[in-house]
Amino acid sequence: MINYLLNKIIYALLTLFGVVTVIFLLFNVLPGDPAQMMLGQNEDSEQLALVKHKYGFDKPIRTQYLYYINDLSPISFHSKDAGNYTFLKENKYQAIKLVSIGNTTTVLKFPYLRESFTKQGKKVSQVLAETLPNTFVLAVSAIIIAILLGVFLGIISALYKDKWLDKVIQILSTFGMSVPSFFSAILFAWFFGFILHEYTHLEMTGSLYELDDFGEAMHIKWKNLILPAVVLGIRPLAVVIQLMRNSLLEVFNQDYIRTARAKGLSEFQIIKRHAVKNALNPVVTAISGWFASMLAGAVFVEYIFGWNGLGKEIVNALNTLDLPVIMGAVLIIATMFVIINIFVDLVYVWLDPKVKLE
Repeated sequence: MINYLLNKIIYALLTLFGVVTVIFLLFNVLPGDPAQMMLGQNEDSEQLALVKHKYGFDKPIRTQYLYYINDLSPISFHSKDAGNYTFLKENKYQAIKLVSIGNTTTVLKFPYLRESFTKQGKKVSQVLAETLPNTFVLAVSAIIIAILLGVFLGIISALYKDKWLDKVIQILSTFGMSVPSFFSAILFAWFFGFILHEYTHLEMTGSLYELDDFGEAMHIKWKNLILPAVVLGIRPLAVVIQLMRNSLLEVFNQDYIRTARAKGLSEFQIIKRHAVKNALNPVVTAISGWFASMLAGAVFVEYIFGWNGLGKEIVNALNTLDLPVIMGAVLIIATMFVIINIFVDLVYVWLDPKVKLE
């Protein structure tokens, strides 16, 4: 088990290193001069030089890349003679000093995602900390809806194979997979938040936390979660239905299921004790991928419903060319992909003891 986890962690670190490299090159080489993007039409030669010096844009791209890796690394090195040592002086790093050798200081810190270009020096980590929990709540709610309804409808569809109920469920699941999330979001917001507002009491837009009528305090509005969670869960729900149905039909043809029937067990007991657990492997694979991709796929849903999450923040950062926020958001999503994949591998072992840890 320990060797397996170590191999997975090493693989995850190598994957993240590749992601960091691609992100840096994509947003620092291809778009042009980041300093000019920050200043926009207000740029002049003196301001441009100051911004380039402050953020290190006046250095060679190779040096900028090494500084970026140094910022992200939990253990980083800083020279008293180099510009990046000022991070320690200005307390931008919440760092623990490990050792000093000559002019170089080694510190232990949380990864530093730098500062937003457009939020007056606000740290990217603060921006993400304010928005990521809302997206996490939305993604978890959507995946719970997809799992509960998807597994239930998949079982019903398998039990009534080729009957009218099975055909109705298959048509609805196929339609759910084919409809883009942004179209579903617009349709649900218009129909349930506007046309049927008198009956549903749901709003077309709204986030998890909203100011009260006096503008003095923030309150949780759980009802604002309903529509975006349902919309975000439609596509994974459709996938879970199809996978659960097909997997369960395969399990029903296994010898141990026939043996269980021969012993006189009811269909409910067979499904509960034997069939469902063995049919969940492909479902777990789909759910793991969908849960991680929801953090990225929530962009349009959050923007349409006005949900103040990571997706909406990414759209705003793209509109204002706030590169550090975009880079930080992409890196966080990639990290969650890696962590979820490792977790799913461990779940496989629990679901199927025949799977070996290698």
